Amino acid sequence: MAHTKAKGSTRLGRDSESKRLGIKRSSGEKVGIGEILIRQRGTRYYPGKHVKRGSDDTLYALKEGTVSFTNRKRTRFDGSKRTVKVIHVTQA
Repeated sequence: MAHTKAKGSTRLGRDSESKRLGIKRSSGEKVGIGEILIRQRGTRYYPGKHVKRGSDDTLYALKEGTVSFTNRKRTRFDGSKRTVKVIHVTQA
């Protein structure tokens, strides 16, 4: 006869690893060519001057310069407007 109780399996340990999303360079910071500015899922932030969007919606710098953020009105497909955040790299 067994002297220890049977152990059941745990229901923990199934969380996925975090993806480290978010803003990597803030306004006023100097960046180089190809530096990642924002990691995102979907388009929370839109690319502006000298910024390109990657296949996974990551925004990165095309030229050296300083990061700046602006707001812009964007028209949706149904004609309504919404304010979106746009990130630019301005050359110094």
